[in-house]
Amino acid sequence: MEVAKKNGVSETIRNFVVPLGATIHVAGSMIAIISTAIAVLLMYNLPTDFASLGGFIAVLGIAMVAAPGAPGGAIMSALPFLPMVGIISDTMQQLMISLYITQDSFGTATNVSGDNAIAIFIDKLYQGRNNKKDTSKK
Repeated sequence: MEVAKKNGVSETIRNFVVPLGATIHVAGSMIAIISTAIAVLLMYNLPTDFASLGGFIAVLGIAMVAAPGAPGGAIMSALPFLPMVGIISDTMQQLMISLYITQDSFGTATNVSGDNAIAIFIDKLYQGRNNKKDTSKK
């Protein structure tokens, strides 16, 4: 919230967009889970084509909305869906968790930066619409 304030985002927009983004916009976590899943699949010589990953990505996008905002929460929410891409053994899942946890802070940084970028964009869009309304009244 402070960064959005420093970036000049209006209070109304930042109070709505940033908390909403923190809840549902988890692009960094999605990228991290997908890339670590691909890494594990490659380690075990399993298929990594889009056909096998497409459904996983779609389901993961929905599941991440409910992911807890705690370190490693996203990967724990993703565990039930890993068999969709062939990550079925406990060893593979443990490897997946380990790989994800080592770079979780980078995913979080991506999420937060993205939330602020969205807030700036929405604020500019909102200001542009208000300026058009003010001009039409004159």
